[in-house]
Amino acid sequence: NYLYQMEVSIGEALKEFLKKSKLKSGVQAMQIKEAWEKIMGRTIANYTDKIEIINSTLFIYTSVAPLKNELIYQKAKIIERVNEALGEKVIKEVVIK
Repeated sequence: NYLYQMEVSIGEALKEFLKKSKLKSGVQAMQIKEAWEKIMGRTIANYTDKIEIINSTLFIYTSVAPLKNELIYQKAKIIERVNEALGEKVIKEVVIK
């Protein structure tokens, strides 16, 4: 029981650290990358070159022009789905490049 309490407090401490750390956006970007196919589907995931988070903005990079247009129209849905996947409202804006 003591060991369980210690694990919980280490987990909570790590979460608290990440909340205040610049590492948090990197960790969240990794979580999004891992879940991107589930969030947006295999086709979009296959043609997405890079994903990153900078100051509550999700940057999605793709060299496929029709996909860029599709993603621009789906910005609100992307924000909603990504925030749902992360379990908190992290993303406030989406930029397609």
